[in-house]
Amino acid sequence: MQYGVKTSGEWKTLHSAKYNYKFNMKNGLFIRWGNTLKEDPQFSPFGPEMADIEVSTSCSRGCPWCYKSNLPAGKNMSIDTFKALFRKLPDTLTQIAFGIGDLDANPDLWNIFRYCRENQVIPNVTINGSHLTTEHAKKLVELCGSVAVSHYEDDTCFDAVALLAKSGGKQINIHQLMSLETTTDCLELVKKTCVDRRLVHRLNAVIFLSLKKKGRGKTLHPMDAANFKELIVDALRRKINFGFDSCSANRFLGVIQDLPNKQHLSMMVEPCEGSCFSCYINVDGIAYPCSFLEGQPSIKGISVPRARDFIHDVWFSREFSEFRKKLIHNKRSCPEFNEGSNDQKSSGKII
Repeated sequence: MQYGVKTSGEWKTLHSAKYNYKFNMKNGLFIRWGNTLKEDPQFSPFGPEMADIEVSTSCSRGCPWCYKSNLPAGKNMSIDTFKALFRKLPDTLTQIAFGIGDLDANPDLWNIFRYCRENQVIPNVTINGSHLTTEHAKKLVELCGSVAVSHYEDDTCFDAVALLAKSGGKQINIHQLMSLETTTDCLELVKKTCVDRRLVHRLNAVIFLSLKKKGRGKTLHPMDAANFKELIVDALRRKINFGFDSCSANRFLGVIQDLPNKQHLSMMVEPCEGSCFSCYINVDGIAYPCSFLEGQPSIKGISVPRARDFIHDVWFSREFSEFRKKLIHNKRSCPEFNEGSNDQKSSGKII
């Protein structure tokens, strides 16, 4: 099956007989369809739409839930290594979500972002809020599509949001870990987005991230069904912009079944994309369907620098193909991290 990718103005489009997309490089709007607008393809046959690429493992935070177990002494990916890796990726790529620890850990970070822009790929990044300067904020706003700030404590996070907004940022999100131990933090954050002057009219959305029991995160526990439901109820009632990572998609779909606008909400949900529409590449250039599979005994990573052809050697490798088959069979709920799979059996209306 043949396809064509074209960039015109703000839009990047891919057209083929059974898989198509339109991506707005300015505001992030993404539309995907199959043979007709009503068809939803199960996966991209031409390569990832988005890549999650780790360019630094150095982080001074030492958070107890870090699934990567990052420390201050870490690795950086150089601009030359990144360029060589980037050239292996297909032209289907629209965005890269960059994995870093401290913003100033990798001296090549800004050049990496610029290289993406020069090649019509939008860089997005999540920062921990530490070491953020006015100069950094301006560069992030200039070069990135969206910037997310991880919420560890209020002042570091909220001050970073305010500085990014002051620098002209429009797509600023907060990332909040969702676990049993952070339930109060999640509920309080929903309230604070409505009243804290650093966030009101400046924050795009709060994105809740499900716990991955990996690395230092093994000591924590998933948020239970009742608290997960309460969190959604409160966010909807307060009419804040919020979302979840794709790992929580099927859990969210189960909770909203009693809502009158469930069909509208369901349209905005994207389940796990790993190996179907996205991939992860670590700081050593090793590819996995997603970052949470790194180190799992069930799947072996594949070296992108050694690949002669990314589509053949990575995208349609045995590892990716087998995981993709399991994922699609499981309604795109990751078989390795099936948190909250029983929530759909819980009863009671949420509003």
